[in-house]
Amino acid sequence: MKVLLAGFNLDIETVKELKEFIRGVADRLSSADFLEADTRNREKIIQKLVTDASWLLEKDNLTPETLSAAYARISRNPRPINELREIARQEVEKARKSNQNIIFGLGHSSVAEHATFNFDIIGVSRYAVETIEHFRLASYTEKSQRYILLKEDFIIPEEIRSGPLQKEYVDLIHEQNRTYNRLYEILKPYFFESYKEAAEDSANHQMIDGLAKEDARYIISLATETQLGMTVNARTLENMIAKCNSHPLAEIREYGKKLFESTENVAPSIIKYIEPTDYLLNINTSLGHFIHSHFSLPVCNRQENDDVLLLDFTEDPDDQILAAALFKYHGGPFNNAFEFTKTLNETEKREFYEIIFTNINPWDSVLREFEFVNFTFQLIISASNYGQLKRHRMANISAQDYDINLGVTIPDSVAETNQKSLFMEIVNKTNDLYTRLKRNYPLAAPYILTNAHRRRVLFKINLRELYHFSRLREDHHAQWDIRNTAHQVVNIIKRDFPLCASMLGGKDEFLHIYTNFLGK
Repeated sequence: MKVLLAGFNLDIETVKELKEFIRGVADRLSSADFLEADTRNREKIIQKLVTDASWLLEKDNLTPETLSAAYARISRNPRPINELREIARQEVEKARKSNQNIIFGLGHSSVAEHATFNFDIIGVSRYAVETIEHFRLASYTEKSQRYILLKEDFIIPEEIRSGPLQKEYVDLIHEQNRTYNRLYEILKPYFFESYKEAAEDSANHQMIDGLAKEDARYIISLATETQLGMTVNARTLENMIAKCNSHPLAEIREYGKKLFESTENVAPSIIKYIEPTDYLLNINTSLGHFIHSHFSLPVCNRQENDDVLLLDFTEDPDDQILAAALFKYHGGPFNNAFEFTKTLNETEKREFYEIIFTNINPWDSVLREFEFVNFTFQLIISASNYGQLKRHRMANISAQDYDINLGVTIPDSVAETNQKSLFMEIVNKTNDLYTRLKRNYPLAAPYILTNAHRRRVLFKINLRELYHFSRLREDHHAQWDIRNTAHQVVNIIKRDFPLCASMLGGKDEFLHIYTNFLGK
């Protein structure tokens, strides 16, 4: 595993100062005076440049801490912000002491959010990424298993390494990977035949080839290595490190350690509390023990009739949205607005939606008032599907452990090429080893599971975010697994609440939906 600091934000004046210095060095070394000078005078000029460079480096202002310090002073110092930045740049040690006092002494942690970092994260498992990307206030771009042909790179977790089942673990992953390659070779001509007309244009070949990779990957393990880029502010980074350092999985603890090591000398004043706490170390174990010892729920295998179940929702969503708009634009107490909306008929409510949707584009967000309407679903989805769902970090997502009793998601292409028996042969071998691994290594056992294995997920989303989710995941470019889930979610909402859900749909269907609803 590698965690490399790829970049961080700097005060623009620091950047300008560096550029000016470099430009000055270039001008001096290319000047006629330097080129025509004797050796002794050249050495003097070079020594002066070295001295200037040393002075510049000793200022130690190549850090985002100066921005945090300057912005922290805004509330109590009448100087213009640009002057506060200049002071912080010239007095880095004072800036650091100020940060420590304000962030950790006074508790104004938001000051740390003005410092941002970029990381290259290389050689982590797909299973670890579920934890790495758990944090909402960060940005991630991950290597796609849909577009890149995978190799033999995978993680052997420390918990399993050198143990009695390591060889079986490694052998099975090799077999999963061989099956992946075999499926890819079978599915590639299948998709080229299925999209025969599109395949006539070589520009579409990469897309069609990607469909074969996309479906073949359902048989590879969560131990498969991946990489990603991450951008995060210092406040969230500190929280990440502390939680990762407290995590029961060795791979996540190693990740937390390397995150800190890559930044500790760059921004020591804003990343401080990263040690495991008793709370973080014990909460999951304690809560798990309490629930298992005090509550007895029936143990059941797969019994739900639907993979998508609506569990809870905001009552009268049309009235909630309209009342929130009245509250904002008309004034008065919310209760009065809500009672008034109940007196409106369907035609009057529809007119409201026609107004707010007129001229909207597929990339536009709907009104914030839509956030007052929430829906809670239980989903049963594959690991592959979950890998995309978790990116919708503005939703509330709570996932159970993977459960082999929930079966697996098998791509239609696998069945249509008569490879289902091969697929299930590997799944059954995986389930057998997973069961044995779980007895001795319950936390690490999921590494061996495949992208096809399933879990239950509690998914709560407000209607405004659902519009974004629908635009992205119902579009024909979306991966078929999460597209199916999005279709089911949206169809339930459209069935029960047709007015507020009237413009839900993928980007590719936007014009049709818009015209159908507004008659334009």
